[in-house]
Amino acid sequence: MNDIIKNIEAAQLKAEVPEFKVGDTVKVSSKVKEGNRERLQVFEGIVTKRQHGSSRETFTVRKISNGVGVEKTWPIHSPNVSKIEVVRHGKVRRAKLFYLRQRTGKAAKVKEVIR
Repeated sequence: MNDIIKNIEAAQLKAEVPEFKVGDTVKVSSKVKEGNRERLQVFEGIVTKRQHGSSRETFTVRKISNGVGVEKTWPIHSPNVSKIEVVRHGKVRRAKLFYLRQRTGKAAKVKEVIR
């Protein structure tokens, strides 16, 4: 039974996934369906966590919108995520950046790594 599940999950993996880590600022283009129309919506923010692996891997992006923190979680290999674009690379020493939730303004920034 496990081999069948692994084969199905392997077929659903995306061919190209951009390399990004926790702390990077990314733009995620996701498909939004409104009635019978479909459009792309861009969500730009800092990656606060990546978890699991293979076809079930997810990542969470956080941004401040009108003074309110907004977090969204997407599966990396989801067909609803059309593009992930890395804007800048961040320098962090943690795997999960939950401390950003208590910070506002300049304190909520992550240092940039120039590559």
